[in-house]
Amino acid sequence: MNKKIRVRFAPSPTGYLHVGGLRTALYNYFFAKHNGGKFILRIEDTDQSRKVEGAVENLIGTLKWAGLEYDEGPEKDGGFGPYIQSQRLELYRRYAEQLVEQGDAYYCFCTPERLDELRKKQQEQKQSFSYDRKCRSLSPEEAKRRVLSGEPYVIRMKIPLEGSITFQDVIRGEVTIGYSVLDDQVLLKSDGFPTYHLAVVVDDHLMGISHVIRGEEWLSSVPKHLLLYRYFGWEAPVLAHLPLLLNPDRSKLSKRQGDVAVEEYRNKGYLKEAIVNFVALLGWNPGDDREIFTMEELIHEFTLERVGKAGAVFNIEKLNWLNQQHIRRKETKELAELLKPLMEKAGIPIADDEYFQKVVELLKEKLTVLNDFVEYSRYFFEDPTSYDEAGIEKHWDVNTPQHLKVLMEQLASLENFTKTSIEEKMKMVAEQFQIKPAKIIHPVRLALSGRQVGPGLYEMMEVLGKEQTLRRLKTAIERLHLS
Repeated sequence: MNKKIRVRFAPSPTGYLHVGGLRTALYNYFFAKHNGGKFILRIEDTDQSRKVEGAVENLIGTLKWAGLEYDEGPEKDGGFGPYIQSQRLELYRRYAEQLVEQGDAYYCFCTPERLDELRKKQQEQKQSFSYDRKCRSLSPEEAKRRVLSGEPYVIRMKIPLEGSITFQDVIRGEVTIGYSVLDDQVLLKSDGFPTYHLAVVVDDHLMGISHVIRGEEWLSSVPKHLLLYRYFGWEAPVLAHLPLLLNPDRSKLSKRQGDVAVEEYRNKGYLKEAIVNFVALLGWNPGDDREIFTMEELIHEFTLERVGKAGAVFNIEKLNWLNQQHIRRKETKELAELLKPLMEKAGIPIADDEYFQKVVELLKEKLTVLNDFVEYSRYFFEDPTSYDEAGIEKHWDVNTPQHLKVLMEQLASLENFTKTSIEEKMKMVAEQFQIKPAKIIHPVRLALSGRQVGPGLYEMMEVLGKEQTLRRLKTAIERLHLS
């Protein structure tokens, strides 16, 4: 920890931001901020065939929505740019050529057809594909001559033919991998673009990255990267490989079993605070039973030593619960601002902010996601157009209109239309007819909202106000008259 902390999140612009990608970004961000370091965003777009138009802008927008402001990256140069790999191609070529000159890499002229044939033979023998190193034995003179003649080539690194490499990982501990399982990796492709392995090592070194925090799927690539650091004579960063994200059935989290893009959860009405809180706990724990955290608390508490090795299960019920908690903790005014666009999109314009905030305050305890609010609140802005059939059958009888007419007279006399005064009048009418208050409460709720369930009735009536309450009761009596 003596050197300056610099970490990076380096996504490929291949579509939406996966929740696993958000977790990697968060852990890097927490670690940087906890240690007074820098959080860098680098776009790894060397595989141009997988690049999706607009994905970079979407990635940046989603990170900012989640509250992750990068210190350096596209359009925020900290002196280590460019931060988009496709703008750094000459750098990679220069370093690849250096490795050839040193004897740590070689030109390979094998055609795609030859490699396909080799792959087919190895598949027939039930072997995983591995390059047979045919061009490794070419003399430097012959290789140079073929390059100068214009023959297409790639540059491959030389993997030691025997032995193994041992390295320390903050999360995994000591890891040993034998060279025999490694391929002579392509470093520079025939189109001049680098592969991930060369680009990531060159960029991490030149950008001064102190810690590489990334997914477990990259663990098997570490020996190739450490060899490159050795070949270049560079100091390798500290490594930390995060556990896999799993479905409830312990399979790897994938699109087939549900949503995996952060944007999908955002669109469904999950709060950024809940998403960040939930994703942070997928593999990390604070060492006690706390579950609800703000961004500031996560930054303060986070250490890599508390990240576990075991796969973390993505539990949607837990996310829903956390979202409920964060909705309840939000200031009503702030929550109302988040909900207003949803109402307008549903064709329910908000004209009175004070009234709207009262409705939000009343219903926020009921919400799991923001999108629930539109249907839960609709009757506060539109008169009911129908009444729950089961509710009518259960709670509306021939005496109900009379009960409600008397209640209306009592409510009309109220100067202060508050939940306390409404409750008093409701009980008074029930006593007058010698019936249980429920015989009035349920029909009133049905008349005002068209539904059997909702928030506290007296609170609901206070928010609706005297005029609207009396008008809806009158309408229900007329429409639900039983002969």
